[in-house]
Amino acid sequence: MTVHFVGAGPGAADLLTLRAASLLARADVVLYPGTYLDAEVLGHARPDARLVDTQDLDLDQILAELVAADGAGRDVVRLVSGDPSLYSAVAEQTRRLDAAGVGWDVTPGVPAYAAAAALVGRELTVPLVAQSVVLTRAQARSTAMPETESLARFAATRATLALHLAVTRTRELMAELEPDYGADCPVVVVHRASQPDELVLRGTVADVADAVERAGLRQAAVILVGRALDPHDGGESYLYDPARDRAAKRRPAQP
Repeated sequence: MTVHFVGAGPGAADLLTLRAASLLARADVVLYPGTYLDAEVLGHARPDARLVDTQDLDLDQILAELVAADGAGRDVVRLVSGDPSLYSAVAEQTRRLDAAGVGWDVTPGVPAYAAAAALVGRELTVPLVAQSVVLTRAQARSTAMPETESLARFAATRATLALHLAVTRTRELMAELEPDYGADCPVVVVHRASQPDELVLRGTVADVADAVERAGLRQAAVILVGRALDPHDGGESYLYDPARDRAAKRRPAQP
């Protein structure tokens, strides 16, 4: 059997991939992060599937569930919020599955930062404004950040920032970003993008912390920072420039 790590997307039941929905429909056992997941996502699972909420389980307990299900010959889906490539703990889980001789694979999902950008209708890479996106997180009661990945170093690039696990430190982080981004730089905070209780807060580096505190946000939010969030800023892409020579890039006709 195989343990399938599946990106559950930002939460909405209709933002799963077709592959994710198919795996859920076949699974005998589904482990899911109850803190971040809209319950409707589990509607893709079989009515008789065993559902295990992992929000109160530690890593050893989660792995025990996966190994036991695999040993019993059951199809297992381990749902992770957003996309498995970001802050999903897939690395440590798969290391332990390898040690236990259990096969696994990964199915991508819609990441939270992409859902947040879609909700506010903004491209994060705007010509002449920002052509890079930095995906990072804040550190509080969490794993230490590498010394080379300080927020100050990323801020020096003035790229668009997508800050995860950071909403409880919004005021402190904005103070750290202000010297490089400016007090008037646009900021968007999106709580539970695509879910029924989604909330969007718009502001600037100078004032967005006030809005976050008024809303009482403590988790499940992505903070987007950057000039690309201003719909009036930016140039136009060379890719679609009328003056661009397209003949050289044309594929030859198929016989």
